[in-house]
Amino acid sequence: MCCFSGHLLFLSSSWVVASFSAYHHHQGPPRGTPTAISPGTQGACTQVFLGLWVPQLLPEPHRGSPCQERDTLSKASRRVEWGLFLQTPGTGPQDSTTACPLVAARSFDLEKSDDMLRKQVKFRKQQDLHNILAWQPPEVVRLYNANGTCGHNNEGSPMRYHIIRGLDLKGLLLSISRQELLRAKSQSCGLSLRECASSGKVEKIIAVFDFEGLSQRHLWKPGVEFAQEFLTALEANYPEILRNIIVVRASKLFPVAFNLIKPYITEEMCRKVVIPGDDWKQELPESTSPDQLPVEFGGTMTDTDGNSKCLTKINYGGEVPRSYYLRNQVRVQYKHQVTVGRGSSLQVENEILFPGCVLRWQFTLDEVDIGFRVFLKTKMGERQRAGEMMEVLPSQWHWVCRCARLALLAYFSVLADVLRFDNTYSLMHAKRVSHTVEVLLPDKASEEKIQSLEATRQSPLQ
Repeated sequence: MCCFSGHLLFLSSSWVVASFSAYHHHQGPPRGTPTAISPGTQGACTQVFLGLWVPQLLPEPHRGSPCQERDTLSKASRRVEWGLFLQTPGTGPQDSTTACPLVAARSFDLEKSDDMLRKQVKFRKQQDLHNILAWQPPEVVRLYNANGTCGHNNEGSPMRYHIIRGLDLKGLLLSISRQELLRAKSQSCGLSLRECASSGKVEKIIAVFDFEGLSQRHLWKPGVEFAQEFLTALEANYPEILRNIIVVRASKLFPVAFNLIKPYITEEMCRKVVIPGDDWKQELPESTSPDQLPVEFGGTMTDTDGNSKCLTKINYGGEVPRSYYLRNQVRVQYKHQVTVGRGSSLQVENEILFPGCVLRWQFTLDEVDIGFRVFLKTKMGERQRAGEMMEVLPSQWHWVCRCARLALLAYFSVLADVLRFDNTYSLMHAKRVSHTVEVLLPDKASEEKIQSLEATRQSPLQ
């Protein structure tokens, strides 16, 4: 099977290069390829392409003998190639909504598309995607993974909801491995593609992110790093799966959260992000029939028992109970390791030069305990004692093997935060502290969008 996968890879990538070279030189499609493909064939091409990533969608002969398998997949790869020419040659550039998603996702750059295909084959093997839909995720994922598919928009695209308030990435990562959680996310993509294929007319989904309740716990560094890893895998292995990304109830913290993941998504995906205003419950029904939207999101759909949140379709998550935890903490790489001498303290200063930033820190101890406080400096450019500064986080005691995390939203134009590790009470023991302190910047475009929406909201009262 491994040899055949390489053979399929060679056929697909080589044909893509040859086909597009001919196409862009106005030489038409390869010999033997129809100049136009009927709608029925377009649907078949779409199904086979999806079948490469969701094997259960392939024709039944795929489950036969090895010879039948090679023959079926060879024909499948040829049908995928035909799918690259869904438009009549010479009528203009191909539309990314109908062209092969793999090539369209790389803006028809042949070298990048070839590299993408090779990496996809490797990813499929690592994640065992051939059996992904039959896989049973751990119970904690089924109960607390805050998302779900509910309804379709007017074009038939499935609506996939993500509930940020109920997302407890820390609890999930303490309960299962990163690979299991990544596999669960891959399964969600596979289920979405299967639903697209079942309709026979759509290839993309609508993602609705409800950011109500976004808080400092969602900026937990290991959780953000997992989100970055998943987005990288999504873009590389499920290209062009998203039609739009609709963000509702975005708070002032959203630009910071978005800026943390923005480097891991393409410009094309960024352009798909839509942030409606306060009247989003009126805007969503413009593109989706009300009976396809839960009451919670501005529609009329309910569960059979009348529940407005459609809990049978959308998992609203929640805090993961500690009974599911398999470990007490996630391994973290710290940027600094320092020793706070006996009877002394250590101050870590950070300047925030404009409003809307977030100060994020995390630390752990190797020895016994230590005091921890956060101050705001009252005078910039000079060192101040604790009594001369404004205390914003009272003194807290932290014991060995315990990590502290906090996100502090800054609303001032210019300020400096001071994190103080206090060992003045200990005259016998020095303390070793590992810590990371970061100033998280907001994404300016989304910040300006939210500010303009707030200004619109306030204008009738002025």
